[in-house]
Amino acid sequence: MATKGYAILASCLLIGLAGFIFGLAALLSAPQKCANAEPRSIRVVWERVGDGVVSDGDGAGIGVDPRRRRRQKVMGFVGIQTGFGSVGRRRSLRQTWMPSDPQSLQRLEEATGLTFRFVIGKTNDKSKMLELKKEVAEYDDFLLLDIEEEYSKLPYKTLAYFKAAYALFDADFYVKADDDIYLRPDRLSLLLVKERSHSQTYLGCMKKGPVFTDPKLKCGSKEKKKGGGGGGGKLVRSR
Repeated sequence: MATKGYAILASCLLIGLAGFIFGLAALLSAPQKCANAEPRSIRVVWERVGDGVVSDGDGAGIGVDPRRRRRQKVMGFVGIQTGFGSVGRRRSLRQTWMPSDPQSLQRLEEATGLTFRFVIGKTNDKSKMLELKKEVAEYDDFLLLDIEEEYSKLPYKTLAYFKAAYALFDADFYVKADDDIYLRPDRLSLLLVKERSHSQTYLGCMKKGPVFTDPKLKCGSKEKKKGGGGGGGKLVRSR
């Protein structure tokens, strides 16, 4: 009887020890935010050249944190254009191809040589800005531009994005994408590796001919069919 009791006791101890080890392993493997980790989201402010400003070469500049003055070297910077009404779209991307926690996102970026950020402007709506601030704090995957987030100002936002991306990242390629796409980071990385041997590369639609401002004019114009027009995805070789 004593031997049987010792066997039961030993079995209980082993089960308890196994549970402790499993719990400890789960705790250590869970994504955790490091208190000393440098924030990944960046707020860009257009200012005159001076302290804390990265010059863009034409008398203006980009105000950034002084710690970010040195441009980060990457193969490609991918800016996902988004807006205040696209919370659901960003959630869908984070649930599919774009990791939702900073550690997993960093691993993806290191594996592909690409950097991914949601690109968004600002609004006078304080409640929307507050919600954005909470989202930035939770996911830390934004590039915040100092420009009004309005549909009529999308061309200015695109220009501001490329200027900010170039000032902050020393990339071989700068990619503009919309938030309604399903991206394959691995395939994009392979494509960029193949294109690295070319000194000038542009992938995407490029408008030719006059600029149309009539809101009643449909996008399927002859100019667009000839190779012009807009589009949500663009890839530009930096050098």
